Amino acid sequence: QVQLSESGGGSVKTGESLRLSCSVPRDIRRTSTMIAWFRQAPGKEREGIAAIVTNSLYAFYDDSVKGRFAISLDDLNKMLYLQMNSLKSEDTGMYYCAAMTGEIRLLWSNPEQYGSWGQGTQVTVSS
Repeated sequence: QVQLSESGGGSVKTGESLRLSCSVPRDIRRTSTMIAWFRQAPGKEREGIAAIVTNSLYAFYDDSVKGRFAISLDDLNKMLYLQMNSLKSEDTGMYYCAAMTGEIRLLWSNPEQYGSWGQGTQVTVSS
C-alpha cells in the first residue's frame, strides 16, 4: 500500500478558495497508476472529484467541479494538490486522496479500484 496523508481542509465562505495537499511517496509515479481526490458528504456515498494519471499527468474531473478545481502532482515536493476555487456549500465534505496500482479497468471515479487511502481532511463551506 501507498502511504497518503491529506491536509489543508478548513471552514470557508462560499466563493472562497482552499488548496488541499496530500503527501505521496517519492516513487509515486512508479508505484501508482492513478491518484485521485474523493469527497464524501454526510449521508452520501464517496464520490470521485478529480484524478490524475501518473505517467501522463492527464487529469479527470467530475462535472460538478470542472472549471473550479484543479488537480496537480508535484514530484519535487512529493505532493498531490487540489486547488479549489469558487467554493459552494455543496462542496462540503470529507476529502480523501487515493492511489491505485495496475491497469485502469473501471471508471476513474470508481473508488473500488483504489487500494490506498488517506485519513481525510474536512472542508466546510458556508454562506
